Amino acid sequence: MTGTTEMHGPMGDGTEERERYVRANLGGKVRRTLGRLGFVKEAVAAYYCARDPKTPLRVKAAILAALAYFIMPVDAVPDLIAVLGYTDDATVFWAAYRFIRPYITGRHRERARDFLAGPPGAGDAMPD
Repeated sequence: MTGTTEMHGPMGDGTEERERYVRANLGGKVRRTLGRLGFVKEAVAAYYCARDPKTPLRVKAAILAALAYFIMPVDAVPDLIAVLGYTDDATVFWAAYRFIRPYITGRHRERARDFLAGPPGAGDAMPD
């Protein structure tokens, strides 16, 4: 292995790398799981919180780590296993959510509702 990205996988080890990874992949995962997972709406609101320049860096890092775990193709419990597949994703997200919840504003939730109401199949990338 020659580079840091190879050693750490698609996420690297920095917040900026996580942000690029989450931005490129969250939309598709959200659209595939909408209606099946109870935390998807809050996950999208958390994404918009992470994109907000007013959000502290430590909060952004927690959000992006939890969202990256949710969209990673390989995790502790494969998402293909019926019922159990997303329990680890939900656990990671809700654990982070307890820390980040005070930073998610009405505007973040409004942007999440707008995104979720958008046309299906709009792609995997999240808008700014």
